[in-house]
Amino acid sequence: MASGGTTTSHGGGLAGRYAAALYDLADEEGSLDQTVEQAEALGRLIDDNADFRRLLETPLIDIKQGIAASRAVLLAENFSPIIVRFVCVIAANRRLSKLRTIVTAFASLVAQKRGVVTAQVSTAHGLTDVQREALRARLIESGYGRVNIAEHVDPSLLGGIVVKIGARLYDSSLKSSLQRLKFIMKGAA
Repeated sequence: MASGGTTTSHGGGLAGRYAAALYDLADEEGSLDQTVEQAEALGRLIDDNADFRRLLETPLIDIKQGIAASRAVLLAENFSPIIVRFVCVIAANRRLSKLRTIVTAFASLVAQKRGVVTAQVSTAHGLTDVQREALRARLIESGYGRVNIAEHVDPSLLGGIVVKIGARLYDSSLKSSLQRLKFIMKGAA
């Protein structure tokens, strides 16, 4: 199977297998770009729609009801047939609670296949457009070709930035600087 090697690079597991299956199906049908856009929209729907999220998280829902409700929501939101079929398969397999994780795994798989690196960026305050582009330029200079920036605001950082790319962590936050200073001062005492 073509996706056998694909899933292992995504931590394997359930989400990786479903993500690889969706990728392979979309690729075979020649609708990969559309499916990528639709999967991103599905992720936003899950994040933004509390009612849909409740449907996904309800463990006691009957399989037929879960399929029918999922299909109704997705058709009302004009999702493509491939996404509707995919979510219905997930519902039939009693995996609706894992849908967000599967969508995230699919996005990671697509990024990997397209040579895009995702930088997890944490800051005390949201980045401005200028800061975001400056960060992207710095990452490209550092050898990361195509970079997506996933931002997270963490007020506990106080200031500065924390960037995680794969296993690498770049931490120039004020919080870490103060902790290092604290350790140095303890050592001098």
